[in-house]
Amino acid sequence: MVYDGIILSLLIGWFRGGSLKGLANMKLRFGWLFPILLAVQFVVFFLQERVAWISSMSNGIFLLVYITGLAFLWLNRHQPGFSVIFAGVLLNFIVMAVNGGRMPVSIEAAQFLGREYIEALKAGLYGKHQAITSDTLLPFLGDIIPLSPPYPRQQVISIGDVVMNVGAFLFIQHLMLSAPRHGADDAEETAGAPAINK
Repeated sequence: MVYDGIILSLLIGWFRGGSLKGLANMKLRFGWLFPILLAVQFVVFFLQERVAWISSMSNGIFLLVYITGLAFLWLNRHQPGFSVIFAGVLLNFIVMAVNGGRMPVSIEAAQFLGREYIEALKAGLYGKHQAITSDTLLPFLGDIIPLSPPYPRQQVISIGDVVMNVGAFLFIQHLMLSAPRHGADDAEETAGAPAINK
């Protein structure tokens, strides 16, 4: 969901006259951590069913990634939108931490994803997710919001995901609009220039 929000934010920023060049102005403390955290999550996701020790440690690894991510966001909380992103990540971390390191997913909300996904979820085959049951703690913070057609990518998201996307939107808009496109600048200058009578 976060990736969807980033793409949408980039498109909106472009239509508002912003420029992708503004992303080059991004100055984050320990910015190198972000791609590493993403890489770790992808590696664990793809290898957890193939490598036994990764499978047994996946829950703990995901929680460690979240803790490191929260520290990174806190160090950069002065950036526009980062406090909001921090709140969203914290909500997801809390519900995962109290449920053994996995994100609870509503079976009812995920019905449109197909029987195969539901069965795998119930069987605990997804290292980062598990089905919401009567034993689940804080289920309202889990993945309970369905995104079905006409939304282009079917998925179930959490309240924390929504909050994170709001923060990412604010940050990307700030960056893109801090470096407006020349065409947008010219249009504004033309509109604001005094008329010359001939």
